Amino acid sequence: MKRLINGLDFKHLKGDLYGGLTAAVVALPLAMGMGVTSGAGPIAGIYGAIFVGLFAALFGGTPAQVSGPTGPMTVVMAVVFTHYTGMFPDDPARGAAIAFTVVMLGGAFQILFGLLKLGRFISLIPHPVVSGFMTGIGVIIILLQLQPLIGQPALSKPMNALLAFPQSLQHVVPTALFLALMTLAVVFLLPQRINRILPAPLLALIGGAAGLYLYSGGQIETLQLGDKLRYLMAGAPIIGDIPAGFPDPILPVFQMDLLVDMVKSGLVLAALGSIDSLLTSLVADNITRTYHKPNRELIGQGLGNMAAGLFGGLPGAGATMRTVVNVRAGGRTPNSGALHALVLLAIVLGLGSLALYIPKAVLAGILVKVGVDIIDWEYLRQLPRAPRSGVLIMLTVFGLTVFVDLIMAVATGMVMAAFVFMQRMTDLQLQAMHIIRHPDDAEDLTPRERDLLEQSRGRVLLYRLSGPRSFTSAKHMVQKLSEFTDYDALILDMHEVTAIDYSSSRAIDEILEGMKLSDRHAFITGASGEVDRLLDQLKAKRHLLDGHQFDDREQALETALTLINED
Repeated sequence: MKRLINGLDFKHLKGDLYGGLTAAVVALPLAMGMGVTSGAGPIAGIYGAIFVGLFAALFGGTPAQVSGPTGPMTVVMAVVFTHYTGMFPDDPARGAAIAFTVVMLGGAFQILFGLLKLGRFISLIPHPVVSGFMTGIGVIIILLQLQPLIGQPALSKPMNALLAFPQSLQHVVPTALFLALMTLAVVFLLPQRINRILPAPLLALIGGAAGLYLYSGGQIETLQLGDKLRYLMAGAPIIGDIPAGFPDPILPVFQMDLLVDMVKSGLVLAALGSIDSLLTSLVADNITRTYHKPNRELIGQGLGNMAAGLFGGLPGAGATMRTVVNVRAGGRTPNSGALHALVLLAIVLGLGSLALYIPKAVLAGILVKVGVDIIDWEYLRQLPRAPRSGVLIMLTVFGLTVFVDLIMAVATGMVMAAFVFMQRMTDLQLQAMHIIRHPDDAEDLTPRERDLLEQSRGRVLLYRLSGPRSFTSAKHMVQKLSEFTDYDALILDMHEVTAIDYSSSRAIDEILEGMKLSDRHAFITGASGEVDRLLDQLKAKRHLLDGHQFDDREQALETALTLINED
């Protein structure tokens, strides 16, 4: 069993018990709120927390992590759900089934990522890209709550919500606004000592629902309006009834003309869920002083998302807030994550009807806090001092995330980061290219090498290359040599070259061919191991004469000096 479930032990049972219960308490209002935001309904958020939470805990690679619907995944799911249900206005059930099939596809892709061992590459995504994306997601969540905060129906697109907000202010529902302000006060201002015992989201949820229930006399549908306060309380939009009991499976639905679009959406969910989960895994590692297994974590998350899609749940990922709450409460093993899911399942099976009295404004207030927490405030504070290239990438990704498209945002950010990286690598590789013509051009030459260069009187060039050589500086290798014309022999010193690629090998081939065509002598010294093997394999030394490759630089200089003197 311990081999099947990573990190399973029963030494921390008490801590796992308290951690799982506490995480479930925090997860309940967040899952419901995210379900409402996605358009799939509050029960979809809870189902997502149950299935992703259970399977990711049992089969994932981060023992203390708690998984479920997260802000980024909810935003993407809202786009997916709205897109496919909108395509079938006469049969919304089919559109919903296709959306949940996309969730299953996303889970399957995550499993494939894990099997292909792609988990280690997630850490290669530059922080400005992640920061811009997460900050954009946080802003989107906040914008989508603007209408529910004042008692109006939520809009599905952030810019529509922002532009419509001034008009919506003319139709404020006082009750909703009162409950929203109360919720915001609780989630932002509740003292930490109380928050540890009774999490702020749950306190706001209980307070809002209880207040509405009491003032309605328990009968919202047949409420007889009385005094002003009772009238105001009756006007707050509520979630309404949610299904109780275990969900029925939703079989996958594929439509050939939508297949490419479904695969694309599934890949987006898989990529985002993988990034989200593994970033949270790093947080869990830092707190618990442990190390997660990234590829196993992707498989566990994939299984959870496949199960969530099968039962009509939101896709999920490792949830930072719930994970931190779990660890601080004592959770250390998969027992806590699994218990969190089972507690939520018990709530659905027995207490689902109580959701009738939960005001949407309360959930909106809770989600505003989630959005604020997702924003990368630390990077924003560092903007005046951060490298300009990183700031530009972050702001570009942020703008594209909020105003254009999530996929385009990340893709554009990665392309920009790649170009910045290539430029930096090019600069470093250019600094590691030196042409030595006279003894004074270098300080680390041996006395014998200095003497030989002095004797050559500038007729021998020692072209020293260092570090890895890649396509980013291949053309510069040839261009740098073209600055010199008056010489008779060239020695390519590759003692410090650690790696080459195809482009740099072609550059070396071009240099050697140029030497041959101009009747100059060419030598290679110091190429060894994998570098020398690749030069041979790629036929980069085809223009090098036999006996013109040396291990020792002094031998190359002596041979070059002898040949030019004979000429």
